[in-house]
Amino acid sequence: MNLVDQCRERKIHKRNIEISTYQYDEKHIVVEGILKDDILISIYTSGKKHQPHSPHHMIIQMLIESSSLIIQEINVEMPGIPYEWCKETSDSLDPIKGLKIEPGFTSKVKQILRKNKKCLHLTTLFLSMVPTVMQGYWTSNARKTSGGKVSSGMIEDYLVDTCWVWRKDGPRLKMLNRSKT
Repeated sequence: MNLVDQCRERKIHKRNIEISTYQYDEKHIVVEGILKDDILISIYTSGKKHQPHSPHHMIIQMLIESSSLIIQEINVEMPGIPYEWCKETSDSLDPIKGLKIEPGFTSKVKQILRKNKKCLHLTTLFLSMVPTVMQGYWTSNARKTSGGKVSSGMIEDYLVDTCWVWRKDGPRLKMLNRSKT
């Protein structure tokens, strides 16, 4: 049974996260993430009625060096926020600049952000963007005729055991290993 079919006409909230990758130049990609929350019904806060609105609209852009996967720049925009105080967190991702996206990156980021002023919405968006960096990297690399060649280190570090198909004893890794012989 589909649960939403029973209440589709009563949607009250929607969150969209859109993540796109752009070729910046021959050595860099830019990954942009946009988070937008929409409250679809009238609500009450502190006894005051509010019409449907978008309390959160946030954008993160990261400049990534393709060869090293190092984050060189992070830009944060907050076109829609519930409170002016939220702007105080716009630099909360700055300590992540200079880090390399590699195994263990998400844990490292969570540890860094735990120590700083933080915004749950920016953190959610940023952590959603990290796997997309890799997808953008693979896509950028594959646009060149030599793009199909990926080092065994990259495969081991970024693909093996990341999903069912790429498990150590799975079909995709076996297929790749057969093509090397």
